[in-house]
Amino acid sequence: MGSEGPKSVRINVTGFKKFHGVDANPTETIVKNLKNYVDSRGLPPGVTLGTCAVLETAGDGAVSELYKVLDSGISSRTNSSNEKVVWVSQNSFACRRINHDTFGSSCRLHLGVSKGALKFALERQAVNEATFCSPDELGWQPQQLPVILGDGGISQTRMTSCPIEAIFEFLKRKGYDANISNDAGRFVCNFVYYHSLKFAEQKGHKSLFVHIPPFSRVDEKTQMQFIVELLEAIASTY
Repeated sequence: MGSEGPKSVRINVTGFKKFHGVDANPTETIVKNLKNYVDSRGLPPGVTLGTCAVLETAGDGAVSELYKVLDSGISSRTNSSNEKVVWVSQNSFACRRINHDTFGSSCRLHLGVSKGALKFALERQAVNEATFCSPDELGWQPQQLPVILGDGGISQTRMTSCPIEAIFEFLKRKGYDANISNDAGRFVCNFVYYHSLKFAEQKGHKSLFVHIPPFSRVDEKTQMQFIVELLEAIASTY
């Protein structure tokens, strides 16, 4: 029985636009340049780069756009004309009925910037709490509200199904300064991650959020290299 080779994993990547205190978000630069970067460099074995999207740094007001991004890469690979997509705002969850077997392994990788960070942080979990320290880019500033109504109280957590320790060890062997974090904050990064983890659970996919330092702490070239190594690390765990 011969080797089947690396399993192909489609990884969709998101970043964020500017927000209060960050006029130039490095995740926007990375995501916008990622396709050209991997076209020139090549992708690691087993990785298929899916959609690369930049999200508005906003919570409830951007939920419908968030789910369009989360759903991208799935719709084109299904053929059920009876499927119905329902986008629901007001902190609710947008649901779609879909056959999990019509697409292969898939992961959504979300990138956010941590302004004072010196290293990369792999986020283990998200919390069902939105408590924004400042208004988001659409002017919303919730305090102790659930990210998703009806999904438990604000202490409810959802954990990534990615083997985060294995991904961390892979990156460590490559020489990157990273850690595993248990707190993604309560701002838009956590808001998006919680929705994504819920979505991934329903679709049989995986989701991972990674906070990166600003370019002033870790230069753009190093960060682009890191993201490609991160894609390989994720694929190696399938």
